[in-house]
Amino acid sequence: MSNTIVCFGEVLWDVLPAGKQPGGAPFNVAVHLHQLGLPAALISRVGDDELGTELLDFIASKGLGTELVQRGKTHLTGVVKANVDDAQEVTYKIVQPVAWDYIQYNTGLEQLVAQAELFVFGSLAARQAGTRETLYRLLEHARFKVFDVNLRPPHYSKEGIRYLLEKANLVKMNHHELVEIMAWFGQETERAAAMQWLAERFELQAVCVTCGADGALLWTGDQLYRAPGIPVEVKDTIGSGDAFLAALLKGWLAGTEPGEALRFACATGALVATHQGATPAFTERDVAELLAAQPV
Repeated sequence: MSNTIVCFGEVLWDVLPAGKQPGGAPFNVAVHLHQLGLPAALISRVGDDELGTELLDFIASKGLGTELVQRGKTHLTGVVKANVDDAQEVTYKIVQPVAWDYIQYNTGLEQLVAQAELFVFGSLAARQAGTRETLYRLLEHARFKVFDVNLRPPHYSKEGIRYLLEKANLVKMNHHELVEIMAWFGQETERAAAMQWLAERFELQAVCVTCGADGALLWTGDQLYRAPGIPVEVKDTIGSGDAFLAALLKGWLAGTEPGEALRFACATGALVATHQGATPAFTERDVAELLAAQPV
């Protein structure tokens, strides 16, 4: 499994006004990687309950293996209550503690992560000691670490985010998170200067900042790349950032020119925003057609 991308962290149910939908950033990224033709594995944990069984069935229906999704009897499957009154800025109430807070370490996971091409993780996975300890141990064995910043109050600390930044090779965050993190360090919040500072301070190979409808920025190789937003009719933005990251990683692994990879990632995120839910089915061709329809 040396070419596998391993995604680590939460898998859960997003509870929306229209009903519940499977979610969790690491899970969403794994699904979108798979849809883009990349082998992905998910390390997570669900409860030994009906919601957990439903999630495992859904994971399998998306073409992902479930053998690395642990089941626990002491904590329930994760649930998040999503407020989608503002389609552009969805807010979340994340229940705790739940099963994915207790992902257990074992040597099999260590070996998988050591062999993987990329190891993708987010800050939510570090909110409780159980999963945080497993994450920290696995980070010591990962070859290339992708940190998907996900600042959901009160589920993070400055010290925890700093530690994960120090371990990462590539970091992705949104523009609100960039401002908050830079304020912690008393640094310039202008985006280009902030991204360069982060890259140099934490010895990162790349820093990516998503800017909602305004597109995204990527700092890599001592150069800033910009991609405009793709105008679409938004159903909801749940999962859009995760699809963006999956597409960016596809370009990163393929050695695609950074600006081109960033444009493709923006189009992928925009395409997902035209659907309800975090993991709508799409193909690479669908993304290419959306890009091709944009004015030059």
